[in-house]
Amino acid sequence: MPKVIYIDAQDNQFEADVKVGQNLMDGAVDHMIDGILGECGGVMSCATCHCYVDPAWADKIPEPSELEEDMLGMVIEPQDNSRLSCQIEMTEALDGIVVRLPRSQY
Repeated sequence: MPKVIYIDAQDNQFEADVKVGQNLMDGAVDHMIDGILGECGGVMSCATCHCYVDPAWADKIPEPSELEEDMLGMVIEPQDNSRLSCQIEMTEALDGIVVRLPRSQY
């Protein structure tokens, strides 16, 4: 099963197996990783699954939709690599993807 490496705001690293087809938000919630809340359940209405995708992985994931970009406009401390983890679906090609979690979600 592919792995996701979640790095929290204190630089603690957590590896989690995430099923192909599952999104990174659900993977974090299922493994009780602090920093991704996913309050809306992944329907892009809260942005509590905000993360920063490591630049080495940015070209391997689809571009954000217009709705996701609108939601990212409301996050605290957005960066060029900000994404909603509910919108990143795990694939075999993403095995080892690294995402950082913002301080604002603790």
